[in-house]
Amino acid sequence: MKRISIVLFLIALTISSCNSSQSEKGNTTTIESAKVKQDSISGYVSVNGLNMYYEIYGEGKPLVLLHGGGSTINTSFGRIIPELSKHRIVIGIELQAHGHTNDRDSDISFEQDADDVAALLKKLEIPKADFFGFSNGGNTTMQIAIRHPELVDKIIVSSSFYKRSGVYSEFWEFMNHAAIENMPQLYKDTYAKVAPHPENLQSMHDKCVKRMVTFKDWSDDQIKSIKAPTLLIIGDADMVRPEHAVEMYRLIPSCQLAILPGGHGKYMGEITTLSKDNTDTIFCVPMIEEFLNAKRQEN
Repeated sequence: MKRISIVLFLIALTISSCNSSQSEKGNTTTIESAKVKQDSISGYVSVNGLNMYYEIYGEGKPLVLLHGGGSTINTSFGRIIPELSKHRIVIGIELQAHGHTNDRDSDISFEQDADDVAALLKKLEIPKADFFGFSNGGNTTMQIAIRHPELVDKIIVSSSFYKRSGVYSEFWEFMNHAAIENMPQLYKDTYAKVAPHPENLQSMHDKCVKRMVTFKDWSDDQIKSIKAPTLLIIGDADMVRPEHAVEMYRLIPSCQLAILPGGHGKYMGEITTLSKDNTDTIFCVPMIEEFLNAKRQEN
């Protein structure tokens, strides 16, 4: 029987907004402070016209990490990779036009990102994996489960949606007038440091905005077609409406839902949610470990 897990961590989490200007105002975190503190294997694979970047940590069953829009492996997952990789192989991938991965002469889409990830995993000879996607990476994760179910064991979809009504109207108003000046400075700094062509920041920003502005609802049938056991995570002050998360939970056949304290990505230590004195290291990891380690029950 499906159940909703309302998980309250006993840590001092400051509820934050997903508004980028607010994040920058009180945030003195540097790129270095959120870096992964362990060795990794990294490389590039030629995929569908991209030189696609990946990082690999740990040993065991594969868990693929897919970052948010405008982000990188490190800015989305840097705080939790050391914990996640204690018991499994963690494979972080940077998508078209993001981070170390170059761009191509086409718009970005969740469907194409899903196909790119599938092609990369096949070239790395990874036949099946779990997937953890944050924000836009969660949308890509859902598309992988829909378009490439043979590659998927379990999925974690965090702070993501499938209908325009799934996020607050203020988000769409913001996106309709989005400017690069409103992009979190930490994202800009990271891009400048790792991108093959740092001068393409404006292009990456504009493509991310266009993908959001032109987003069309996915059908309920598409979401119902996700057969992989799924863990949905949002923050209680997220851009995703709790009612929408519950709607998704009811549509996906094998699904759990967790609503955690805080804003967009606070529960996992996403870089724009960190403060200078933040020393918390647990975040949502124990819940994710329990979900991934549970024996899969076929429907």
